[in-house]
Amino acid sequence: MGRFEGKVAVVTGAGAGIGKACALAIAREGCKVVAADIDGSAAIACTAQIASEAGHALALATDIADAQAVAALFETAERQFGGVDLLVNNASAMHLTPRDRAILDLDLTVWDQTMATNLRGTLLCCREAIPRMIARGGGAIVNMSSCQGLSGDTALTSYAASKAAMNMLSASLATQYGQVQIRCNAVAPGLIMTERLLAKLDEHMQRHLRQHQLLPRVGRPEDVAALVAFLLSDDAAFITGQVMCIDGGMLAHVPTYAEGGNSAAARPAGHIAAVTVPHG
Repeated sequence: MGRFEGKVAVVTGAGAGIGKACALAIAREGCKVVAADIDGSAAIACTAQIASEAGHALALATDIADAQAVAALFETAERQFGGVDLLVNNASAMHLTPRDRAILDLDLTVWDQTMATNLRGTLLCCREAIPRMIARGGGAIVNMSSCQGLSGDTALTSYAASKAAMNMLSASLATQYGQVQIRCNAVAPGLIMTERLLAKLDEHMQRHLRQHQLLPRVGRPEDVAALVAFLLSDDAAFITGQVMCIDGGMLAHVPTYAEGGNSAAARPAGHIAAVTVPHG
């Protein structure tokens, strides 16, 4: 018996990367998964893989910025599988990040659309999930934040602000609904090498980012999925209202770490220009 036998989960942004890894991880432990993604064909591919491993899943093309689409998503989950116990809010407007610049250069349309998906879309999913979880005696929610929401950067203003707000949304939800046995935590990934990110980063950029990690490799979607599965499970029954970094130690050190820190022995010479990419 897996940790999620008899449970039903909705996973948004399940068509690729971290979302797909999360959907697969919990399905392998017995969960029935509703895989939602704005790319319907990608959601179908995710559920096909789950079905090939003898799991149970349903794919739905869903834009979480659309309140009616979100309502239909959860109504379908309830109709097909009887309710909702678990929610992974992973969907994010990643297609906007190349245009997400510093404050004075920021197109306000990018800000508005990022907030509509990343923050309002997450709120809409939570509002649909909570009553259904209460009806089943409780549940667990994981919101996919980012290390970008915990530190400043030279760009990605909208993305970072949306993720920082998501952290407080998670704490508010945990506070307001803990008494009815609903837990909510946020997960903040660092450099996780999804297919989408790999297409953006050449080896030079990867090397620069790895210099700021404490561990010698980049993260994998499966690393994040393992943490998400833990937080959704009864193994984490007393954990709620937390923001958990999974970043290889990227935010755990002094800013000069990559240049040798405060030790006399500096790292090998060779300055690499800074680059800005979204983490998580």
